[in-house]
Amino acid sequence: MTPLDRAAEALIERGDLAHLALALWAGTATLLALTALKALAEAQARFDAFVAELQRFNRRHQDGD
Repeated sequence: MTPLDRAAEALIERGDLAHLALALWAGTATLLALTALKALAEAQARFDAFVAELQRFNRRHQDGD
């Protein structure tokens, strides 16, 4: 039995379902926040790659001025 199962069982046995619901809500909110942060980090990496490519393009075509 995992620690999460033991904690859930203890809360259910005491009839403290409000705390279990709150814990589930907090866990879900945390998971969503981490997912959003991961997506932001990936978007930032793509943007950095775009800026680097744009800089390389500008350096390559700067001599034509």
